[in-house]
Amino acid sequence: MGQKTHPLGFRLGITQDHKSSWFSKLNRYALVLKEDDKIRTFLHPLTKTAGISNIIINRNSLGDHIELNLETNKPGLLVGQTGIGIKTLSTNLRKILPSNRQIRINIIEVMEETSAALLANSIVKELENRTPFRPAILNVMQRVENSSTINGIKVQVSGRLNGAEIARTEWFRENRVPLHTLKVKLDYSLKEANTIFGILGVKVWLAH
Repeated sequence: MGQKTHPLGFRLGITQDHKSSWFSKLNRYALVLKEDDKIRTFLHPLTKTAGISNIIINRNSLGDHIELNLETNKPGLLVGQTGIGIKTLSTNLRKILPSNRQIRINIIEVMEETSAALLANSIVKELENRTPFRPAILNVMQRVENSSTINGIKVQVSGRLNGAEIARTEWFRENRVPLHTLKVKLDYSLKEANTIFGILGVKVWLAH
């Protein structure tokens, strides 16, 4: 198995939950699915600027009430002064959704060291600032070592590393990261770094 299947999809229903939780009649399924895609597309730019690591969408049985759970390591940036950030975000989301949709946004604070997406974003930021890939990765792995909730980390980068003419893949691992063991809770993220030499792929696996 190894890396031949998506680590999170492979564990759905075992150690992973769906990131969208709702039921719909068959004739409305495509419409509701498209709404979810609009929400995620709208929030995607905030994954870097506001440190959003996970977007969980819950709906009631009718589908008109939407509950958004946003996991972030920068809750103050999202909430804003006196909650103005949440109000603005909610207003902008209503503009791209049908008028009868009610939206409730919950902000959940997470630590950067416990989220593969946040760690991948940190590496991407360093690479885009022209930091050599080895120090960028080792710096992140050093932070994870100090966390008591993480058992292991694996990081892989691919592309024209440090501006080399030939693209290659490098990976680093600290402690045990069993990709084939279903009972191990695994977090995974894939991000892209847009550098002056081209796009670099960054993958992060975290074993809890």
